[in-house]
Amino acid sequence: MMRKISLMLVPATLMLAILPKEAGAQKRDYAVQPVVFTKVHLQDRFWRPKIDVNAHVTIPYILQMCRRHGRIDNFRKAAGLIPAGDRMTSFTFDDTDIYKLIEGASYSLQAKYDPVLDRELDTLITMIGKAQERDGYLYTFRTANVKYPHAWMGNARWQKEEDLSHELYNSGHLFESAVAHYEATGKRTYLEIAIRNADLLVRTFGPGRVEEWPGHQIVEMGLAKLYRVTGNTGYLQLAKYFLDVRGTKKNAYAKEYSQSSRPLIRQTTAVGHAVRATYMYSGMADVAALTNDDAYLHVIDDIWKDVVFHKLYITGGIGARGNGEAFGPAYDLPNMSAYAETCASIANVFWNERMFLLHGDSKYIDVLEKTLYNGLLSGVSLSGDRFFYPNPLASTGQHARSAWFDCACCITNIARFMPSMPGYVYAQAGNEVYVNLYVANRGRIKLAGGNVVLDQQTDYPWNGRITVHVDPLNNRNFILKLRIPGWAQEQAVPGDLYRYASPEKINPVAVRINGKKVGYTLVKGYAVIRHQWKKGDKVSLDLPMPVRKVLANEQVKADEGRFALQRGPVVYCVEGADQQVKHVTTLVADIADPFTSVYKRDKLSGIVELKGKGYSVTSGTDGRAKKKETAIVAIPYYSWCNRGAGEMAVWIAYTPAQDLTGNGK
Repeated sequence: MMRKISLMLVPATLMLAILPKEAGAQKRDYAVQPVVFTKVHLQDRFWRPKIDVNAHVTIPYILQMCRRHGRIDNFRKAAGLIPAGDRMTSFTFDDTDIYKLIEGASYSLQAKYDPVLDRELDTLITMIGKAQERDGYLYTFRTANVKYPHAWMGNARWQKEEDLSHELYNSGHLFESAVAHYEATGKRTYLEIAIRNADLLVRTFGPGRVEEWPGHQIVEMGLAKLYRVTGNTGYLQLAKYFLDVRGTKKNAYAKEYSQSSRPLIRQTTAVGHAVRATYMYSGMADVAALTNDDAYLHVIDDIWKDVVFHKLYITGGIGARGNGEAFGPAYDLPNMSAYAETCASIANVFWNERMFLLHGDSKYIDVLEKTLYNGLLSGVSLSGDRFFYPNPLASTGQHARSAWFDCACCITNIARFMPSMPGYVYAQAGNEVYVNLYVANRGRIKLAGGNVVLDQQTDYPWNGRITVHVDPLNNRNFILKLRIPGWAQEQAVPGDLYRYASPEKINPVAVRINGKKVGYTLVKGYAVIRHQWKKGDKVSLDLPMPVRKVLANEQVKADEGRFALQRGPVVYCVEGADQQVKHVTTLVADIADPFTSVYKRDKLSGIVELKGKGYSVTSGTDGRAKKKETAIVAIPYYSWCNRGAGEMAVWIAYTPAQDLTGNGK
């Protein structure tokens, strides 16, 4: 499986800088490693049904839509299988919809084999191979030589890569997809397509050759992933080069929008297009881990703090501005016009997982979990065939889920992410097991001292009672690290961007082994359990899940005079379909009044619903404000707009003087 690098293709100066001691052999990586999702089998009522819907509805649906909307024909035109005609699809990155579809389908094959799907992927891969040029170049928009609607491209490669062509962005998704398919099936056809393309990039880019940075980042992550599989250090070197060269020269493309206005090591805040940025930060983490280069670590540590302390929605969404799909200034977090792209939430999960793998700190999983259960999951309907591109935090009915977008990046990104979700549950380092997410599952973990099976039983996120059955196959001395979420320790999120309205005196979360309370040390948010394990041991903890009211930092003017509802990791909203009043923007609730929770099995595929009392404020015929008492019903934010478009708000006023649209005064 290992391919030795051709030393003729790598500049000597770069090689000396980052070549591992044994060329062609991977030695360095994250000190903490995730337990791959194929070793974690879900048995829960929350995530497993959603992943099943992704496999049985979303992936076949996307395949159908890719046929209908020309994504597959792009490859057929490039391969000469059908006449090119006079036009391609709308976007030069539409190739990636096919790559992401194959990636998600490959993950699904690993979870449950489907021979029909397997053959479908073989057909797509054969077509992709035919569209690839002899030297490895793979980019249907240029190979097909169709001028409209992109006559500006011309025939020369890479000429507008920095800003418009997305050739390298397509390559990044190709690499990630090919690795997923290879690991799922053991077949090398698709992997070899990716290797030929990556070898072309190594020959093309670098000092004295094409000295450009990628227009839309992700190729850095893809090259790192391809390096892990092949051992070809040229791929890792190129990933590092793309990061190092970014922003080092002044030209028309050097701007904050693409994080290229200055070199990466001089950047301290999150700017520009949120998806590009967080893909890049993830790539920086990969390269830092694989090369043992600390320079990037300081940068992404500073930028992470900037995002979490200043630019993160309570739902975990990022990228507040629709103009440029971008981060705004600190504390600029409007609700009605919030962009919070689904792709950005997925990228935020990727980035925070890597930050955890670097530092072993649960605060990164706190952000990951908040994004996962709220701003990411809201991107797909319960039925699996309707989608959000932006994820606003307030609506007067103008936001509706769509069956498809001409720019379908979020739809295919959801499809590739969902089946990989079990891979975020556990991690391990040496002889230590991290339990990061709580979900009913059976996980097989290979530790330095031997294997262990963990069997979680819980109704999380609706219930905080968790039991972990421990079955050490041949290792009885490992350390178990149980994450105690920040939300269970009086911390709405890491940092001071959000806080609970009424702080409560909390007792440390009790951990029991076989019913007996045990002591533990809390290290970086983890209850560290040292125990001589034996088969049948049962670890239990009960995370308190009262309904909490959350306030934003006073500098977030859009949320002034309002609170949000949160229970466990789940953020709530009020939706018009559940209220007794006409407009949710008229609702007001006393901040001291309690909300109760009840599980509704038959509502929105099963949710915990919140209910409290409040009043609506409207203007009477005499111009005076009229107050009318009413019940207030709240549902999980991720589940809104599954009953048709309507009014919605995450932030509820506790003073009627506010502009209740949620965009500030």
